[in-house]
Amino acid sequence: MAMFTERLLIRQLEASDAEALELLIDDYDVASTTLNIPYPYPKGSAAAFIQHRHEVAQGGDGYAFAIINKEDLTFMGSIGMNINQKHDRAELGYWLGKRYWNQGYVTEGVKRIIKYGFEELKLNKIHAAAMTRNPASSSVITKSGMQYEGTFRQHFRKWDQYEDIAYYGILREDYLKIGSVEK
Repeated sequence: MAMFTERLLIRQLEASDAEALELLIDDYDVASTTLNIPYPYPKGSAAAFIQHRHEVAQGGDGYAFAIINKEDLTFMGSIGMNINQKHDRAELGYWLGKRYWNQGYVTEGVKRIIKYGFEELKLNKIHAAAMTRNPASSSVITKSGMQYEGTFRQHFRKWDQYEDIAYYGILREDYLKIGSVEK
């Protein structure tokens, strides 16, 4: 399954992405503003991560998508969805290699994944979270059509520091009212 935007090819992560993934994700600045990415990123662990995400996808509990530059087929990062089937909702997470920051790639990709979630997976809600000290991530989320729902103070601990986490969401009914978030 492949999805396209103006500049991107978005597809499930493949085993062949492991090397490029490890090169980009093993960056302090990338890891420091995400909840689950370790630094340094353990050598050789991308292959196991990709395999695990394929197993999760087979059960319909989530997906991990590669963000690929459509023009030169460069791997730039990833967008993931963890799906709660009982409640028809998914949590989005994403990261992008530092050299691709501030160019609108993640926003473009997240909008496409939101469309996939509502139109293909028939979800009722899609939500995402961002550390409050990462306003760029919050900007991606709101540009993608999600609304701020609240902040959980000192909700997670990252590298021995408690982090405030801002939560955002979009409901299927809101998505249908605006027609699409891909504009």
